[in-house]
Amino acid sequence: MTVLKLQFSFQRRVRLAQGLWLLSWVAMVSGAITVATGVFLKTELVRKAEVMHNNDIHIVPNLLMVVGLASVGINICAGKVCQDSLDASRFPRWKNILTPFFCISIMFTSLLLVAMILSYALQPSLEESLKVGLKNGIRFYKDTDTPGRCFQKETIDRLQVEFQCCGNTNYRDWFEVQWINNRYLDFTSKDVKDRVRSNVDGRYLLDGVPFSCCNPASPRPCIQYQLLDNSAHYNYEYQTEELNLYNRGCRVALVNYYMGLMNTIGPAVMSVFLIQMTVLVSLRFLQTSMQAVEGQENVEIETEGYILEKGVKETIMELKEKATNFFKQVQVDAAPPEADSAAGEEAAEKESTPAS
Repeated sequence: MTVLKLQFSFQRRVRLAQGLWLLSWVAMVSGAITVATGVFLKTELVRKAEVMHNNDIHIVPNLLMVVGLASVGINICAGKVCQDSLDASRFPRWKNILTPFFCISIMFTSLLLVAMILSYALQPSLEESLKVGLKNGIRFYKDTDTPGRCFQKETIDRLQVEFQCCGNTNYRDWFEVQWINNRYLDFTSKDVKDRVRSNVDGRYLLDGVPFSCCNPASPRPCIQYQLLDNSAHYNYEYQTEELNLYNRGCRVALVNYYMGLMNTIGPAVMSVFLIQMTVLVSLRFLQTSMQAVEGQENVEIETEGYILEKGVKETIMELKEKATNFFKQVQVDAAPPEADSAAGEEAAEKESTPAS
């Protein structure tokens, strides 16, 4: 049973080819925008790579870049097919190309849907990656003289200022790590000695945060140290007063930022997918309607166009059979050289054997 069969007059085929040519250019521009979107998202992820534990989320921008480039090529080819369809003598050269072209195009176009689904499905992985990455970033904040971690402090400070956040979950995360390098601690000071000795691991812990946690919008000068000591500051009570620090943790801030990008990219990718599928469906109608013109003296006859000549199940079985035959033929073509070499070796052995 033919799927989606339509009648096409000569004028209707011309209009289809012209409209499809314009649509293919729109789809090509959409593909270029998809590439640019993937590059932008990739850049944003790379910028924060130091506070990410894994790169699973990078599959989304990678897919967008690959599919976007493929879309540009597909639509350039589709535009050329549309031009040749206006001349019945030039269209037959596409006869053996269009079927594999459709298979490849559908595969790449389907990857757009995969990218969109992954952008939402990988949210838990992104959050876990940021949780572990930020935890390590805060732990290595003080290691400014350790190779490989020299810029960790700068990265965390810039992150907290840019995203107006503090710590992993909140500012108290800084109380659990030593974030001041030993070279900047006066170990002759009684306070420093007492703090180090009171810690099992010998770390210098304090109820303070880096300067990058300070909220410039607060009317009070920033209080970075002794945050839990009400007597250390005038007119201060940390339990009730809103601290002049950023309240939001950086993990939440980054997840919200990246998911905001994903939520914007998702509908855009869906739009590109629909445009691309429209191009492929229209191109299929154009192909099948032009095939009926081949060999006809009157090229202005009315023809039929369709998506599938047979039912979906029959078409799948036919493609499967063709693929099986193709691979069998490849194996058969590869077999004779081996047989020839074996025959050659056997003949050489007979010649080398002395006559009795």
